Amino acid sequence: MTQQDLEQALLALVSRPDYRPIKPKLLAKRLHVRQDQTADLKRLIKKLVKRGQLSYGANHLVGRGGGGGDASTGKRTLGIFRRAQGGFGFVRPSGAGAAHTREQDIYIAAADAGDAASGDTVAVRVRKDSTRFRNKKGVIVEVVERETHQFVGTYFEAGGLGMVQVDGTVFAQPVSVGDPGAKNAQPGDKVVFEMVRFPSHVHDGEGVIGEVLGPRGQPGVDTMSIIREFNLPEHFGEDVLESARAEAERFDESIPHGRVDMTGEVVVTIDPVDARDFDDAISLARMENGHWILGVHIADVSHFVRPGTPLDREAHKRGTSVYLPDRVLPMLPEVISNGLASLQPGRVRYTKTAMIEFTADGAPVGVDLHSAAIKSHHRFTYEEIDDYLAHRQKWRSKLPANVYELVARMHELAMILRARRLKRGALELSLDEVKVDLDKHGRVTGAHRVQNTESHQVIEEFMLAANEAVAETLAEADLSFLRRIHQSPDPRRLKALTEFVKELGFETDSLESRFEIQHLLTTVAERSERQAVNYAILRSLAQAVYSPEPEGHYALASDCYCHFTSPIRRYPDLTIHRLIDALLKKKKPRNDVGELAVLGEHCSDRERRAEAAERELTKVKLLDYLSQRIGDELAAVITGVEEFGLFAQGIELPAEGLIHVTSLADDYYSFDRRTHSLTGRRSGNSFRLGDLVRVSVARVDVDRRELDLRIVDRRARPARVETPKRSGARPKPHRGAHGAATHDGRKGQSGAKRAKKRR
Repeated sequence: MTQQDLEQALLALVSRPDYRPIKPKLLAKRLHVRQDQTADLKRLIKKLVKRGQLSYGANHLVGRGGGGGDASTGKRTLGIFRRAQGGFGFVRPSGAGAAHTREQDIYIAAADAGDAASGDTVAVRVRKDSTRFRNKKGVIVEVVERETHQFVGTYFEAGGLGMVQVDGTVFAQPVSVGDPGAKNAQPGDKVVFEMVRFPSHVHDGEGVIGEVLGPRGQPGVDTMSIIREFNLPEHFGEDVLESARAEAERFDESIPHGRVDMTGEVVVTIDPVDARDFDDAISLARMENGHWILGVHIADVSHFVRPGTPLDREAHKRGTSVYLPDRVLPMLPEVISNGLASLQPGRVRYTKTAMIEFTADGAPVGVDLHSAAIKSHHRFTYEEIDDYLAHRQKWRSKLPANVYELVARMHELAMILRARRLKRGALELSLDEVKVDLDKHGRVTGAHRVQNTESHQVIEEFMLAANEAVAETLAEADLSFLRRIHQSPDPRRLKALTEFVKELGFETDSLESRFEIQHLLTTVAERSERQAVNYAILRSLAQAVYSPEPEGHYALASDCYCHFTSPIRRYPDLTIHRLIDALLKKKKPRNDVGELAVLGEHCSDRERRAEAAERELTKVKLLDYLSQRIGDELAAVITGVEEFGLFAQGIELPAEGLIHVTSLADDYYSFDRRTHSLTGRRSGNSFRLGDLVRVSVARVDVDRRELDLRIVDRRARPARVETPKRSGARPKPHRGAHGAATHDGRKGQSGAKRAKKRR
């Protein structure tokens, strides 16, 4: 049963006159849903509740919706609960849009949270007297849907019982897992357990061990812990592998009827040095009238992954490849991702190709889409292209003339497209990325900054241009499709951002203008406050998501945008390829906006899960590294200021820790929310966002994911900024290392072609 069929059957059942609210498990039985689709049904119910087409009643009974999509059900409000270390938490109401602020979340005291855990969907009753508080106060009256029942922690024994201290700070107290030695667990082992009774303020939690991962600290156990914690798919089922093998047996590099033969075109790939799959290739010609014809050739994964097959179901379930620091969990089996679909040099490979015509100054004037076959002439690494650009004469003798000339043309057009994109207001945040270096056991040995050089920019510009051209073609054909949308930021957030940067000493007009944000990014480019300001801008922006809604992409300053260029690692791109195929064959594709909305939310959720897992594992590995280096000193920048202390992140080693206010022993410090600073009452000495400091590692708790730092010395604070005056022309933004815009176009260099999707 497809997602659309499931939705139609569900709504038809609930709409029957004799329907009475029942639980999801019984709904699954009545709809004859397979066991492996039960989770899909629960997610679908949740989405339809948010859209107002269904509703949750008492005891998690599913009823008809009111059609309005309101998060409230009678006097109850549905939302996602996040529990803090102290036991209290906040509920973000369902359906909260980009304009939602933290002040609008509902505060839940520890005694009113029941046994709800972080991530659970809960029903809240708001207290009548809560208007006098900064946040509304509420009581959780029901846990509507658990985020997960599976947790990871460290096993130990106490009082004749097996106990697990759950990783992180979500559960302060350990959880009993029955008799000692279950599953042969030994004290100090990392274990996966199922929560049978969730802990609350009136009773302890209880669980059952399901898997023993191995001794804490043993190589690979940290990675497996994160894989289990985030419920990431690891191995492919035999039916999926068999489906991939069948595709391999059918493929013989012949060029079938209906596929354009472009094997004679000069085509090249540019990828990281450690890349194993190549999903995009470039050709470029100059016409007699000065126009450019850019060919963006993308691996035709849709040829191998057909709707309804085991390969498709698994790709849909995963939604994206997951790029962890020491391994990749691919969306597709390697026989497809690294073999049949990969655009390897000298091999005939199938593509979906966008041939885009530009004027001499880079204005797009037309696009033709094809199902094609190519043969890559050369595989370049980013480093080789950078060396080519720096030493062109050296490369003239190393490359065939047609390949040498192609690279020169590519650089010329890419810089033209880049200048046009920035002129129209595209934003590029300079968020330095530091990649941790690992030994063969997956342990951190150091770190290095990932450089975003002109070679990266060349590919980024072509991928962005192709994504935009394909989206506009589908829109002109009046097709519904999964867009990559990035909503305009809430004006209130931009006003707050304007005040924030002014308090840091940067004179600026209102940042409600994207060109003022560009100017600010240029101003802070060489300042110590650069990271703080860039993060503040990032927090002020909405999060990019997949949706069929015809909204544009704010960071890219694009009115129509989709993801087309990475179908090997992103399911939304695969759906775009299928639409192109239907368009080329003049077939009428499915055009259900509701189905696409559900798919978009699913893919967005999978993307966020992958990014969160990557961040968490990097954090764990850094903390493990620092746990062996108590007392070591680091250069750091203050990234956050709160009443209880300062957050600081290492400059060369990107670990973030807390400098608690009690460790600032030279004075009593007061917090100034307006200036984002802590100021000494006697000395007047102060610490503010963006200050450079030298810190030492004071305490590390890997299991609780905590790092305490101490200030050893502070470096001189930069003088107050004199913002440069501008002429009529807009200033060129700083070419940041990792822009919000570029990461929607192309994967970067960190790891095995790691996904770069900051926005």
